[in-house]
Amino acid sequence: MGGRDVAVVFGGAGFIGRYVVKRLAAAGHIVRVAGRDPEKAGTLRPMGGVGQIVPLFAPLANPGAVARAVAEARIAVNCVGILAESRAGEFARVHAEGAATVAEAAAAAGVGRLVHLSAIGADAASPSLYAQSKAAGEARVRAAFPAATILRPSVVFGPEDNFFNRFGAMAEYLPVMPVLSGASRFQPVYVSDVADAVLAALGRADAAGVTYELGGPEVRTFRDLLAYILKETHRHRPLVAIPPGLAALQARVLERLPGKLLTTDQLKLLARDNVADPAMPGLTALGIVPTPIDLVVPAYLARFRPGGGRRELLLA
Repeated sequence: MGGRDVAVVFGGAGFIGRYVVKRLAAAGHIVRVAGRDPEKAGTLRPMGGVGQIVPLFAPLANPGAVARAVAEARIAVNCVGILAESRAGEFARVHAEGAATVAEAAAAAGVGRLVHLSAIGADAASPSLYAQSKAAGEARVRAAFPAATILRPSVVFGPEDNFFNRFGAMAEYLPVMPVLSGASRFQPVYVSDVADAVLAALGRADAAGVTYELGGPEVRTFRDLLAYILKETHRHRPLVAIPPGLAALQARVLERLPGKLLTTDQLKLLARDNVADPAMPGLTALGIVPTPIDLVVPAYLARFRPGGGRRELLLA
């Protein structure tokens, strides 16, 4: 394959990135998996043929390494994102400055197509630093690479997700299920559909310069989703609404602990709906039929059932 067949995926070893890498390899591209941990990216090699998937050390904080990663590439995809800061200012460094570094390097290298993964709720006026940084990243990508396609998914679900799995684990160990901002609405979208959207956007001329909001076929409140998790994990736990003041106090404690189970910034995100704007193009505009959670989530929540779901397997 020649240089024109090279695709670069920043954050390709992450949750969404792995699915994107697999699809690009299946489409015949040489795929450079760029990020901070080439060893982790190396586990993706079996997704392609010999030499087809190439791990690269290219953290977004290193403009020279990013420039080398996109050299002679035809396609670039930025899947890098974090849900919590390990240090103050990290949202801005990753979501805004890092996104700009990728877009500027891609433009300078003559990359043909760029897809940037953002998030529903990206808003410069949001009280959440996460949402502010996502909006800043979009603006800087647009300034550097106007033809970039921006994808904003809602909460992304799949076997390795950090949403259903997190609350499934909580249902397994906690005597009650705490409910924070239970009336907030979400539109969970399947990770495979998001990856398909990336590939569809790369292959469509009319997707250049367009922003898409990606949501699944169902809108559910946060309380409804927690009740669904309890049902699928066969756990009988009362749903207990946590007052905002107590939730804020808990978040201040938990965000200091390893793993950051809950942060103050995440509380601010939970307080707002996370639903695709019907006035904006979404999955169907890219020719993708959204996958309902019932087709995917129960299978991987089974491990949180009593006995790890083994009893159901024995009776099946």
